[in-house]
Amino acid sequence: MKTAIQTRDAPEAIGTYSQAVRADDTVYLSGQIGLDPATMQLAEGIDGQTHRVFRNLAAVAAAAGSSLDRAVRMVEIDAILHSG
Repeated sequence: MKTAIQTRDAPEAIGTYSQAVRADDTVYLSGQIGLDPATMQLAEGIDGQTHRVFRNLAAVAAAAGSSLDRAVRMVEIDAILHSG
């Protein structure tokens, strides 16, 4: 069974997907960008955006009853797209 996970502590999903999905005992988090959920404004600078992304991911994980400490795998898509 799949269950959508949502929290107001991270930006709403832009599109037709969920912030995360729980399938049995596994939670899959969707990608995040550096938007502040309170203002929906992009954080300033690459450092600010990077920190905001991880705060957003942590908020979604917490909404699922977990934390980033339990993450098994993380993939940074931007690095993959620009690596070759």
